[in-house]
Order: sequence, then structure tokens, then C-alpha cells
Amino acid sequence: MVKKLLKSLREYKKSAILTPICVLVEVFMEIAIPYLLGILIDQGIEQSNLSVILKLGALLVVAAFISLFFGVESGKFSARAGAGFAKNLRKDMYEKVQDFSFYNIDKFSTSSIVTRLTTDVTNVQDAFMMVIRGAVRSPITILFAMIMSFTVSPKIALIFLIAAPILGSLLILIAKTAHPVFERVFNTYDDLNNVVQENVKAIRVVKSFVKEDKEIQKFEKVSQSIYKDFRKAEIILALNNPLMQLTVYTIITLISWFGAKLIVGGSLTTGELTSLITYAMLILNSLMMLSMIFVMITMAMESARRIVEILDEVPDLANPKNPVMKVKDGSIEFKKVGFSYVKDPKKLCLKNINLKIKAGQTIGILGGTGSSKSTLVQLIPRLYDVTKGELKVGGINVKKYDIKTLRDQVSMVLQKNELFSGTIKENLRWGNKNATDEEIVKACKLAQADEFINGFPDKYDTYIEQGGTNVSGGQKQRLCIARAILKKPKILILDDSTSAVDTKTDSLIRKAFAEEIPNTTKIIIAQRVSSVQDSDQIIILDNGEINGIGTHEQLLKTNKIYQEVYYSQTKGGSDDE
Repeated sequence: MVKKLLKSLREYKKSAILTPICVLVEVFMEIAIPYLLGILIDQGIEQSNLSVILKLGALLVVAAFISLFFGVESGKFSARAGAGFAKNLRKDMYEKVQDFSFYNIDKFSTSSIVTRLTTDVTNVQDAFMMVIRGAVRSPITILFAMIMSFTVSPKIALIFLIAAPILGSLLILIAKTAHPVFERVFNTYDDLNNVVQENVKAIRVVKSFVKEDKEIQKFEKVSQSIYKDFRKAEIILALNNPLMQLTVYTIITLISWFGAKLIVGGSLTTGELTSLITYAMLILNSLMMLSMIFVMITMAMESARRIVEILDEVPDLANPKNPVMKVKDGSIEFKKVGFSYVKDPKKLCLKNINLKIKAGQTIGILGGTGSSKSTLVQLIPRLYDVTKGELKVGGINVKKYDIKTLRDQVSMVLQKNELFSGTIKENLRWGNKNATDEEIVKACKLAQADEFINGFPDKYDTYIEQGGTNVSGGQKQRLCIARAILKKPKILILDDSTSAVDTKTDSLIRKAFAEEIPNTTKIIIAQRVSSVQDSDQIIILDNGEINGIGTHEQLLKTNKIYQEVYYSQTKGGSDDE
């Protein structure tokens, strides 16, 4: 797991390596200072030797400045390495997510991915910075301080050997107890993020139904769960500080007691006792730092695991070794296609789909809620892969195409399409970044969007808020259709994309399609019969299966589902009866 994460260091490796090097020099100076101080007391101050005092005093000042300089440098390098590591880690995760299919995204959920990209990366960044400084500094300080302590007085130094393992064992026990709680906390963070995202995105619905109190209750429930778990974890970790304080004062008391006896006995000098107390403080402060690192690593371990889950996730859609780089035409063929969201052939939501669509045809798709209309069309650009059977576009299995090439030729306007913050032009150029102003206007005219755009004060330079919140539902749909047309695709799919426009506008859009892009295969999913009745073929889906295929006239004579929908929309169900 660590090896996987460290791959994101890249250009910040140098800073990460220089940090512990600077720490080493800083620690060496810190260890030298108490030793020099002891000599200064014994040979300079107690013997009133001015030359020794001046000489050792100068050395102490130099050592202190060297320690300060390298301490500052280690801080700079660790900050650069930590921030750069986090930046690259987010970049690597974000790029990985871009390769995910809908299946991979469904597996993690959007809110969980956001939490991993933010909170989890921050936790790992903090732990990494602590490790490259503290985890290097503390053990080395303890080691050298121990060596110097044994050099000064082996008898008193034994106190450290007894205390350190006991304290270390207790700290490990605390960390192991707290880890499962943090694991639960970060999973709950996903739920909290989901509640917030859902509320903010649907704030207009919440307010229109006056459900603020209900949403607050949902938030408080998840927030309270995080509070309880964090409180439990912090109570466990809070034992860390009392243990450290107990150890610190016990050791200092023992050193002072034994040291006083040794001084009286003449086997220890005042300067040596001063050095030992200073080394004791260095050792204990280092143990305290290690305990903080343990706490940080305990929190970060679960975050690291969640990050690696994203990095290790294998997209279930991939390019073949020698992909086809050109789509011949917009013909489509489904051959005994079955599909399952959970990739289980026994749990198919599309079953035995056999269908041939010629290039340039207009195909309508009708069916009740849950009949898998959207699922069917999402297989065409490989947003999902078929579970059974074969799907061909341009006479070639979609799995043989380069994914980008295929998707460039299949333009989709999904049920929940999004507009992004930026001008109308910037949004439309998602379809074709090199589109000229004339091409943009033409696409908007086809989508019946030009008229309302010109009604805005800034026309095509009008700023669209994130999610398109400052345009109506019908305007948003028409802008999304225009964006899809700008790709100049061989296949255009409208997934219930005119539901928010009036029937006249819907009719004008279909008429423009027929006249202006006759060679483009057009697939229209709709709830209104009027939106598809002029199609070359109309497909009736029922429970994931094709219930009927034909023209409007044919289905009106032979298909019960189509008859029911048509008469309910034109005459009313009761009149027909």
C-alpha cells in the first residue's frame, strides 16, 4: 500500500529525501549541545576557567544556529514534499476516476469518491509530513541520546531502557484499539458527504416542499454518528498524553534522586547530571512525538486504504490491443444482447435484445418506467459493456473500437445532463472545442435554442451558473442537444431529452433533424407518442425485453402497450374504453 502511494511523489522525491537529511544534521547538533553544556559547567563554570567558558560558549552558539538553520530547511522541504505529494495523489486519483466506467463509479458512489479526493488525501498528507520529519527525528534522537546517556552514566541510563519499551507497548495498544473506530468514521463521512451533496443539489425541491426540517434531521443523524465515533476514538487516544506525562515526570524524578546520590558519592558531576536531564527531556519529547505520529498514522491508515482502493480499481472498460480507429457509419446491431448491472447473467435487466438499425434511420423507443430504455442506449457508446451477446456499430463489435473514437461518433443527451459554469459558448464547445461561431449558431438553430439565447443581454456570452441553475429546464435541454449536435456524430441519442419543451418545439427539433442531419442515426427515447410517431421504427420495451417493433401505423394495429399509451395521450383512457 505504501509503495503504491509513494509513486505519486515523482518530482517531489528530492524534497522528501532532503527533509530527513536536514533532520539528521539538526538532531546531531541537538545531541551535541547538552554534552558541550556539561563540559562547560564542569570545566568552565565550576573551575572559573574563562577561556573554556568562551570557547565552549562559542561552540554552543554555533551549534544552536546550525540546528536552527537545518530545522527551518527541513520544515521547508517537508512542506514542499507533503503539498506536492497530496497534489499528485489527487491528480492520480482524479485521472483514474476519468477512466472509470459507470459500473466503477456506481461501485464507489460519487460522495465516496469526493471524500477520498479531499478528506482522505489530507489525512495521508499530514501523516506523510509527520513521517518524513518526526519518524526520522524521534528514533534517531532517542538512539543518540541513549548512547550519550550511557557514555555519561550507564547506571542512570538504564532507567531509559526500562521505561521506553513499556511506554512503546502501551502506545501500540492504544493505536490498535483506535484504528477500527477510525475505519468506521471514514465510511460515515461518505454518508455525510452524500447527504450534503444531495441537499445542496436539490435545494429548490427541498424548499418547494418545505422539507428543511427533515433534511436537517438527516444531516444531524449522520453528523451525530460521526461525533460518537470520533469521541470514542479521541477518548482512547487521549490516554496517550497522561501516559507520556506520567513517564516524563517519573523518569526525571528517578534521575534526580539517583543523580543526587551519585554526586554525593563523587561518581557523577553537576555538569553530567545536567546533561542527563537534558537527554532525558530529548528522549521523552521524542517518545511524545512518536506517540503523535502513531495517532496520525492510525487515522491515516484507513484513509490510505480507501485511496489505494481507487488507484487499484481496474476500469471494466478498456481498449483492445489494436483498436479500430474509425467508425464506418451509424448502423447498429444488437445480437442476443443481455445486460446486468451486477455482471450476473442470472440477474439481467436487458434480455435477448435482437435489433438492427440502419445508418441514418430515426428510431423511437417507448416503454414504462424501469423498462431499461436508458440502459439500452448506454450500451452503444460503451458506457457499460454487454453481459451477454454482441453489439455492433458500423458493422464492428463495439469492444474492438478505441473508446474515444467510438464515443466521438456517438453523441448522447442523457436524462440528467449537466451544464458547467462558464459562458454558453464555452458549454457548447464541449461538443467541439474548435467549433466556429457560425457552427455554434447553426447547432443552436437545429436545437431550437438560438431564439432564447438571443433574448439574453449577453447572447452567446451569457454566463451559465454551475449545473445550469440560471436557465429553465427546457432551455437547458436544448443547449445540451445543441452541444451534442456540434460533435457531428454518426449516432445521436436523445434520452428523454425533450421532456421539458412544449410539443411545438419538440416537433421543430425533430423536423430540423430530419432535414439537416439525414445521414445521422437518431435514437429518441420519449414518453410522448408524438415525439416518436414519425420514426422509421419504434421499439417498445417492457421489463427489459422488446415487446414490439414497427412503424406508428403497424404498432397501432398490433401492439397493446403502444395502443394503450397512444389512446391515453390522444383521447384519454376512459373515452377509449
